[in-house]
Amino acid sequence: MKWTDSLDIAIALDEAHPNINPLKLGFVELREMVIALDEFDDVADQSGEKILEAIQMNWIEEKE
Repeated sequence: MKWTDSLDIAIALDEAHPNINPLKLGFVELREMVIALDEFDDVADQSGEKILEAIQMNWIEEKE
């Protein structure tokens, strides 16, 4: 997965961390969780606030 795969990342995060509320995560913590995913294969320093926000919003929708 690449940073642009925000929905796939959100699904993987929800599967890996089903008890975490994505609304309570800061972007630094969210970024670290994404990088830690086995499926993630992109340059760690290429995430920005817009990308992390998209991942977080998709994760929130997955929770609903």
